[in-house]
Amino acid sequence: MTQANNPLHGIKLETIVTELVEKYGWEQLGSRINIQCFKDNPSVKSSLKFLRKTPWARDKVEYLYLKANKLPLPPPKDNSRKPASPKAVTARKTPTTKVSEQSDKPSKPVNADIWGNG
Repeated sequence: MTQANNPLHGIKLETIVTELVEKYGWEQLGSRINIQCFKDNPSVKSSLKFLRKTPWARDKVEYLYLKANKLPLPPPKDNSRKPASPKAVTARKTPTTKVSEQSDKPSKPVNADIWGNG
């Protein structure tokens, strides 16, 4: 597997955190990325421990590093933890066919003519 398109390839997380601290300082870093390891008694060691266990926080730190160094930004990630918007929920509903109680024939499956099952 090649990492040719990954601007962070070969850059250690420790280097990223150290450079961000040098550029912004702990206080401003904590205000830019609202995570406790940058606000309450911060250190590089404790931040690395937290960031290695917490992918969403690491993503934010890496994104800030890329942005600060004017490197290519990755495409936005699909955040599956956010609740879906009402439009998205209604779009996912599959149409149902109504079967009459008096009908002896099974109803034709939805989109049967498209999929060749009709």
